[in-house]
This record gives sequence, C-alpha cells and structure tokens, in this order.
Amino acid sequence: MYKNKMTTAIHQALMLSVFGLTMAPVAWSQSSEDEDTVALDDVKVTARRTEESIQDIPVAVTSFSREDLEDAQAENLDSLNGAVPNMNLVQGRGSASSANIYIRGVGQPDALQTFDPGVGVYVDGVYMSRIQGALMSLHDVERIEVLRGPQGTLYGKNTIGGAVNVVTRRPDGITAGEVRVLGGSYGKLSTSMYFKGALSDRTSASISALYSLDNGFVEDQFNGQHYNDRDNTSLRFLLNSQINDRLSIDFSIDYTDQENALSLGRQEAPLIALDFADLSSPVLLGLPPTGEYNFRGRTSFNDDENQELRHTGASFTLNYAMNDQWDFKSITAKRDLQSDSYIDIDASEFELGDVFVGVDQDQFSQEFQFLFDNNSGFNAVLGAYYLKENVPSHQEAYADDFLRYAGVPLDFLRTIDDDLSTTSYALFAQGNWTLSDRWGMSAGIRYSKDKKDYDRTTTTYSALGPFLEGTFAFQDSDSWDSVTPMLSVDYQVSDNSMMYASVSKGFKSGGFNGRANGAADVSSFKPETVWTYEVGGKSQFLDNRLRVNYALFTSDYEDFQARVAEDISSFPVINAAELDISGAELEVTWLLSAATSIYSSVGYLNSEYKTFFDFRQPDLDRSDDIPPFSPDWTFRIGMNHAVYLDGGAVLRFGVNGNYTDDMYLSVDNQAALTQDDYWLFNAYAVYDFANPAWSVSVGGKNLSDEVYKVDAQEFSSVGNIQTAYYGDPRTWYAALNYRF
Repeated sequence: MYKNKMTTAIHQALMLSVFGLTMAPVAWSQSSEDEDTVALDDVKVTARRTEESIQDIPVAVTSFSREDLEDAQAENLDSLNGAVPNMNLVQGRGSASSANIYIRGVGQPDALQTFDPGVGVYVDGVYMSRIQGALMSLHDVERIEVLRGPQGTLYGKNTIGGAVNVVTRRPDGITAGEVRVLGGSYGKLSTSMYFKGALSDRTSASISALYSLDNGFVEDQFNGQHYNDRDNTSLRFLLNSQINDRLSIDFSIDYTDQENALSLGRQEAPLIALDFADLSSPVLLGLPPTGEYNFRGRTSFNDDENQELRHTGASFTLNYAMNDQWDFKSITAKRDLQSDSYIDIDASEFELGDVFVGVDQDQFSQEFQFLFDNNSGFNAVLGAYYLKENVPSHQEAYADDFLRYAGVPLDFLRTIDDDLSTTSYALFAQGNWTLSDRWGMSAGIRYSKDKKDYDRTTTTYSALGPFLEGTFAFQDSDSWDSVTPMLSVDYQVSDNSMMYASVSKGFKSGGFNGRANGAADVSSFKPETVWTYEVGGKSQFLDNRLRVNYALFTSDYEDFQARVAEDISSFPVINAAELDISGAELEVTWLLSAATSIYSSVGYLNSEYKTFFDFRQPDLDRSDDIPPFSPDWTFRIGMNHAVYLDGGAVLRFGVNGNYTDDMYLSVDNQAALTQDDYWLFNAYAVYDFANPAWSVSVGGKNLSDEVYKVDAQEFSSVGNIQTAYYGDPRTWYAALNYRF
C-alpha cells in the first residue's frame, strides 16, 4: 500500500517543472543589472556556530530568509511543513501550541512532559525543552535554519533527529520599522509592528509585537460554537550593546499569550462503553461520521473550557574577543511556560477521553563556548552546557460515559499530580581543519548526562467505589549518559562544487511512564540512540545561477520509545523497536533571470522497523509495521516572478505545490489513522508601490481545498478512541504593509 506510489507523481511533477523552465516568462527592469551579473545570493548560516556560506559546510541544512518566510505565507512554525525534504512539522495533537516535528523519520509527537523532543527547537541559541509552546509565531524572525540528522557537538542540548534554529531580527543601530495589517478567511485579523533604533553610539534596541485572531475553521453545527482558532499575542524586546571593541552583549525578553478554544479532531472509529454486568458485550455509543470531513464537530466540554498559554523568556548573551584567535560566548536563559488546556481526545459529545492538563514549566540554561580560529585553516568550538527544568502538572480525566453497570452510567474522575525535575550536563567540542586546497575534515565529540526525578500521585473516583477508587503514588529517579562522536571529510571538486561524507551519533534521554496508574505500570524507559551515515554534495552551476544540493543517508535507530496501551487504564512506555532508516534529499534553486526563479526539493525516506516485539501479546512480532510520520516521498516545486512596471512599481507573485506520500499517524498503524498521499497548492502576489514604504499583498494556501490529516490520538483500549486532526482548509488573506 505504501511503497513505490510516488514514481509516477514525481515523473509528472518533474516534467511540469521542465516545461515551467522553458516557458516561464521573463520580465526585465530598465534599471536592472546586466544578465552577466545575475546570480543567486550567497546564503549565510550559523549552523556551525560561526557565520559561513551554506554551500561551504558539510551539513544537510535548509535556510529560510525573512523574505522566504514572507513568500511562504509563514505565520507560525508549522508553515514550514512541506518546505524541507523529509521533514514533517505540524500542529501537535489536540493542542494549539504544540509542534510535532519529525526529521528523517525521527521525532516525538507526545507532549507529555516525561518525553523529550526528538527534534530540538532553538531560538537565538536557547533550547526549548517542550514541544508545547514551540509552535511559535514568526513575525520577527530574521531566518530559520533546519539541520537534518543528529546534532550535539555544536549545540548545547543534544538532539537525536535534527534542529530547527530560529534567529530573530537583531537591532543594528539603524532606525527603521514596519507595520502590517492583515485580514483573511474565517474572520482572521492580524496586526504586527517592528521598530529598531539606536539608543546611543554603541547601543541599539528593537521591539516587536503581534496580535492575531480568527474564528477557527471547525464548527459545532448544533450551537454554532467555533474551534481550532488562534488567538495570539506576542511581544519581544531586544537590546544590543557594543560595550567596547572586544565586548558586546545582547539582552532579550519575549512574551506570548494564547487564548484559544479547543483544538478539535474528528472521531474516526466507533466509540464504545463497557458494562460491568456483561463485559463480553461492549455498548456502542456512536459511529464515526461518514464521507469526507466537513470541519463540523462536537464536544462534551463547555464554551469556557478552552486552551490558555503564557510563555515568557529572557536571555543574556555575552560575546568577548579574548585575542585575535580566541572568542568567548556565554548564553544565559530563563523560560517559564504556563498552560491550562482542555482536550477532547475522543472528539465527540461523550465523556470518554476528556482531559484537563495544567502545566507550570520553568527552565534555566547556561552555555559557555570558547571559539578558536588560527586564521590558517583551523577553527574549533569548545563548550559546556547546563539545563535545569521543573515540570509540575495537574491533570484530570473525565469518563462518565465509558463505564456503566446494568445500563446505568457510572461517574468516573481521575486526578493526577506529578512533578518532573531534570538536570542536564554536557561537554562538547568540534574542530574543523583545512587539510589542503581541496580536502577538509571536521571531528567532534560530546558527553551528555541527564538526571531525572519523578513524583506522581493519581487518585480515582468512581461510583463503583472500592473496585476502582483509590490513590496510587510513587517516586522514581534515574540518570543516563552517553558519548556521541561525529566525523566528516569534505572534498572541493571545483571552485563551485564540494562533496562530503560524515558519521554521527545521536542520543535522546530516557524517562518515566507519565501515565502510570498502578504499580504494574511503574517503569523507566531507556534512551534512544541513532548512528547516521551520510554522503552529500553542494554545487553551483551556470555562473552561480543554479544551485544543487543533495544528501544520501542511512541510520541505525535503537530503543525507540513507544507509548502503547494494554487495557482500559494501563498505558506503558516501552523501548519497543530497532529501526532501519535510509533516504535521499535533493534541493534545487535556479535563477532564470533577475526577475524569475524556480525552486524544488525531493525527499525519499525508507523507514521500517528492523525488530518490534510487543510484550502485550506474547510472541507478537510487529516488525512489518511502519513508523508513524514517515512518508516515503516528499516533494516541492515553486516559482517566483517579478514584473517591473513603469514608474518604479513592482508586481511580485509566486506559486508552489507540496506533495506528501501515504503515512501512518499512530504507532499501532490503525487503518483509520492513515493519510493517503496529497498535494497542497499555495500562491501569493505583492504590489510594491513606487514609494518603497508601501506594499499590498494577497495570498492563499491549500487552494484546491484538500482535506488531509496531520496528527492523531490513539487510545483504542479506552472506548476504541481513534481521533484524527486535520490540516487547515483553503484560506486566503490580504495585507497592507508600511515600512519606514
């Protein structure tokens, strides 16, 4: 079902791209540069902790500038889904603020605090410990770098699958600003502003603000209540001061406030109840809707039971040039996340999987870096990292419709109070050598240690009294450490072409079962590890008008952490499997003229369980199952074009299409929780007035109004819950922009 379905689609799309190349119109400005001077911009990244050309580093990385993000209509981090080969980045299940990120088949979709992210999200060098709160707005972002594969010898926190490095706009002493007002479908209204300026000869500051809201695209047809909205307020203040010629500091404060209704999914399987008078005959509560999803839904929650989030942070970065060869950098950060969320896991009017999750997370991190460059072919980074995180939470589970006796429903409430404390230490180093005019080498190593302490108390209240009621509590503590090396060699084939080969190890910490409701479920699970082997190349042709980057990789992924379900109240976490992952990636950008460019990317991923033995059923071998969020093929193609008008005005527009192959959305490979292959098409147009301060823009996403699933909840042992969450339907916007 899931193999070799992309061949025809890729062939057709590539043929379309070829015709697009030969037929694309070319518009020239009377004042534009001569054709011989037209070339792609040299993209600079800091993926290796120093500014370098993306074409010179032996790392699989995709970079998006602020202009790229605007053209992609990227309001939030999940707008990058489909833009990076072999990356799945969507809104997490049932949460308006969580980011479910998979890179090359490695990730972690569960927002439960006892799981660590599989892909690291960094903002100005600061690691975000939770996937909750990671679905940030991008209104004040300078660029985003997506690194694929294990990261650790250069980054403070080790991440097993990859890293999303977000760099915000930094004041530079020049006074400038912009204001944007936007309106769109589903009652969308957004206003944003950015201002930067000098406070003195050596100090400058910036402030940005965003307020955005919409009505939500899911509606209860019985009462008109809307769900899946986004009501977001974000603020950021950044101060930069060049104290003297050697010392500079950056200070940043950010604040996010979200007041959202429920993120409601769709029931995909029959829901059942259990009657203790006859457990052999489950009671049918309701069948799933038939036909294509029409973005209508129901819930047992009231209007005021919604999702609220407060996310604040502060960071202080110090840069000191010790001498001509050594620099010192310190990043000190404190973050606090408070979230109160109601989640209707069964997505129906019944109380089966209805929960409240209140989290009060805080983290403190300190990173020291010593950067060395002898200006003669060798540079290095030596670093130390410390993270302290506390995640107390209060949870409630409501299931009054799930249990009954002789037809009479039984009240059911479970409360959970738990607290997870994590202390993480790391030492890391990486050196980069220029061995000759053509050969280079990089080597790095990291030592990581994570210590976790976990307290949990769960109390059950039920009309069945002593049969279900009671309190269970436990405490546990454990620690894990790992040494993760990296080695790469690169060869400069020509002035505009290089090839590389690398091997690296990734590590993700172990943890505790955050859903243990009895002594039999008390357990810790081991860390995940992955060895990734990669060869790749980066080239530019046609006088730097055509850029072609590619990578081929294979990974041995061990001790995959899987949340499974054993019975109605038992949800163990097991190191279930070993995976073999291999794939290929290709990214192409072609500047046809000063006015026209096309871009395309292809990702191929073959991810499969090498072994997967499910202890719940003796001798059950699930090695034929397929890991979730691992489509065989991802493909993107797009075009940008500009028409230079008389009088100095410019009309810019672009279109793109993103293809995603079949994939499963649950570890258990439930048939109802799969998504067939689909295309998404997007377009935008911008009119830049002759007065460069003003512009207007319009755009639309999912223009064909494709109905597609992005994530799922699977608790089939509780009422046969199988819930899917869907991507946005067709949306449009119009915006007025003023820059000064």
